Amino acid sequence: MRHVVWSKHAHNDFRGIIGYIAQDNPAAARNVATRIDRTIQALAAAPTGRQGRVSGTYEKVVRGMPYIVAYALGDESKDHETVTILRVIHGARDWREESWP
Repeated sequence: MRHVVWSKHAHNDFRGIIGYIAQDNPAAARNVATRIDRTIQALAAAPTGRQGRVSGTYEKVVRGMPYIVAYALGDESKDHETVTILRVIHGARDWREESWP
């Protein structure tokens, strides 16, 4: 299994999403957090996303949710591959090629 690393932007995205939802519905926020976490854990086991809109990245839709996890693959060391979570983005955001929303 690959090692998962979160970028500061991704961590901030995740906290913002969960915090916003939790204001009105803490149970829904926990559900969204769990679904995003499961998606990321699946990427660690088998990165199966599509080619990303930013060069060198990939995207994975959180199943049944309007969120997209943007990530990159790399080598932490000779023996350990990494999945770097770059962003967690709501699919309705304006997202153009080669840029982040």
